[in-house]
Amino acid sequence: MDEERYNSPILIVDDDAALLQALPQVVDLRMKNVHVETCDSANHALELIKENDYDAIVSDVKMPGMDGIELLSHVHEIRPDTPVLLITGHGDHGLAIQAIRGGAYDYILKPIDRDTFVAALQRAIQTRQLSRKVVEQQLALSLHAKSLGRLVEKRTHELVVANATKDKFLTIVSHELRSPLTNLKGMTQLMRRQLEKGDAVNAVHQGLVDMERSISRTEVLVQDLLDTSLMETNLFELNRHPCDLVELCRNLLSDYTRRSILQLNCELLGDPIEVDIDRERISQVVINLLSNARKYSTRGTPITITLQQSGYEVILSVRDVGVGIPQEELPHIFEQFYRVPGIEVQTGNRSGLGLGLFIARKIVERHGGHIEVQSAPGQGSNFSVILPRYIDPTRTNETEIQPITHTQAVWTITH
Repeated sequence: MDEERYNSPILIVDDDAALLQALPQVVDLRMKNVHVETCDSANHALELIKENDYDAIVSDVKMPGMDGIELLSHVHEIRPDTPVLLITGHGDHGLAIQAIRGGAYDYILKPIDRDTFVAALQRAIQTRQLSRKVVEQQLALSLHAKSLGRLVEKRTHELVVANATKDKFLTIVSHELRSPLTNLKGMTQLMRRQLEKGDAVNAVHQGLVDMERSISRTEVLVQDLLDTSLMETNLFELNRHPCDLVELCRNLLSDYTRRSILQLNCELLGDPIEVDIDRERISQVVINLLSNARKYSTRGTPITITLQQSGYEVILSVRDVGVGIPQEELPHIFEQFYRVPGIEVQTGNRSGLGLGLFIARKIVERHGGHIEVQSAPGQGSNFSVILPRYIDPTRTNETEIQPITHTQAVWTITH
């Protein structure tokens, strides 16, 4: 028997004081790591059995009051897996048979042979411990099976979601890529017909303009897909450097409005705001928010860009007065491939792949920031990019890094 497992409490019940003294001595001499308790009546034994879990119980059959057979019956009710050994007098074969039929693990005849007693007790303890081990293993297997079941259910759900996302992705991508390719094909055919008629200059010029627009749109779609792939495979990297966010936005907005032939007004231009960012990626976020604001608001309405320094955070906000977003859709707008239902009908604009805000959120989160949105139908939307303010580690004067809150720059674009 494994001695590490062999650390067992047993109970000996007998009204014979001599046996109550002798049997524990035999156990102490012959068996290791066994703790023996004794009592001289079945009633007292029942109280102990209710309070303690014994690996084996040894009881005389014939005792005043409750006898060993009745005690055996009670033990099976209280501790059904505890083996009971009954001691019977020599020649009491009827009691021995009754004991076995009653569920006794074994019986021991008087006068007690020490070797026989120890062997029977060891078998009883081994049986109990093995039984307990089996129960523990069955319980562990049951828990493991439940855990595996939950894991399989979770993985199955993830596969269902992944397949649904893949199907949605293929549908959206095929639809979005087909449009610019169709435009390119149409422009090519038109230019060919015009060339055949001899009316080449105007046709070629307009055709090239339209083709360039379609190619640019396709480039944006492909870049969004590439960025999404990099983010999901943890290959998306940032090239971060400290810079002035006010200057970055001023140059970015100037170039954006010039290329898009929009009116830009600078209403406030304050002190620099230092941030540690990837200039190209944060510019991508701002362009995405501006494009959405233009796409989902009426021509001639303003888009306001605000830069604030609030404590140890920097807040870049883009606010429009467009169609707005229903409250029930707000929790989903940053999800992959999500497009607000019905918004194309309201604005007449295509909503794209549904990756722009997803990518913007990922970029901002990689900078240690987050994006918030406030919106309501018919009241426009306000997207706020919150980034950590950059603190120059060479500054040691506490007054130089105290939290402050104020607006540093405001621009308005009319489109």
